[in-house]
Amino acid sequence: MQEHPETTAADPRWAAVVARDPAADGSFLYSVKTTGVYCRPSCGARTPRPENVAFHETRAAAEAAGFRACRRCRPDEAPLAERQAALVAQACRAIDRAEQAPSLDDLAREAGLSPHHFHRVFKAVTGLTPGAYAAGARAGRMRGELEAGAGVTEAIYGAGFNSSGRFYAQADALLGMTASDYRAGGTRAEIRFAVGQCSLGAILVARSERGVCAILLGDDPDALTRDLQDRFPKARLVGGHAGFEATVAKVVGMVEQPKLGLDLPLDVRGTAFQQRVWQALQAIPAGRTASYAEIAMGIGAPKAVRAVAGACAANALAVAIPCHRVVRSDGALSGYRWGVERKRALLAREKAG
Repeated sequence: MQEHPETTAADPRWAAVVARDPAADGSFLYSVKTTGVYCRPSCGARTPRPENVAFHETRAAAEAAGFRACRRCRPDEAPLAERQAALVAQACRAIDRAEQAPSLDDLAREAGLSPHHFHRVFKAVTGLTPGAYAAGARAGRMRGELEAGAGVTEAIYGAGFNSSGRFYAQADALLGMTASDYRAGGTRAEIRFAVGQCSLGAILVARSERGVCAILLGDDPDALTRDLQDRFPKARLVGGHAGFEATVAKVVGMVEQPKLGLDLPLDVRGTAFQQRVWQALQAIPAGRTASYAEIAMGIGAPKAVRAVAGACAANALAVAIPCHRVVRSDGALSGYRWGVERKRALLAREKAG
């Protein structure tokens, strides 16, 4: 036990207790003599007097000294962020497995939370509302059904839509085109594109009717064009379209100065999981980085680190969806679809800007 209040007040851990600093959680615990409990640094209870406080390295040490866990901050349980991430991950699995999307009330009841609180926690963890996540999951199943050769009607019901009318009302937003066109590989879709040069090498910019659908970087312009053809095998690709130069110029400007962002609509197509990852990437501020593990935790799938890396690799919108801001847990740069040197250059520009 601290014998003198000035000893406690001089300890840097005391400053974390006073500030209720969540960043200090996990590094130590503190106990309060007058209440007989031990707490996390971030505990929201009233700040104790320093002469009544002692610090402990572990939960076992605090309990060996005769203190019990605080019921408010629950230092004997996983941190709140981890508990919430686990609840959301469980809800995501339930949505993914269900033939019909579970109601908000059902999901909240399973999580042991009120519907309002569950909705807020789910959105904070994934960046999506439960309804938006369920729509993404249905869209992913729909794509899978169509790509596997199912007929449109069969795919609609196989993906969990309880009526064809409900699907057709959302078809464009879900697939970027009609279901029959998607099943045919985008036969009637028109995609305008152009290949140019920027300071990072060759750049291909493509736009569908919905928005920019590809920003590809590389050394070989022909390879970039083949990549676009592989992504949209039956679409009608239109190169060098009049007026498209302005779109390309905006994209190149963003590559040269990533902090400017891109004020153009995006046509983002991917699975429900990829959509969650990509939304999390867009939330990383310019000049900052996050690890694959942090992204996985943030979307409520802490064990899906490899899947997060796979979603980053599948991103076809360089810089607009900033997968270059994702690094390894030790801060080192890892693989980047368009080359690690380009990743390093983009991060350097953001930090300098």
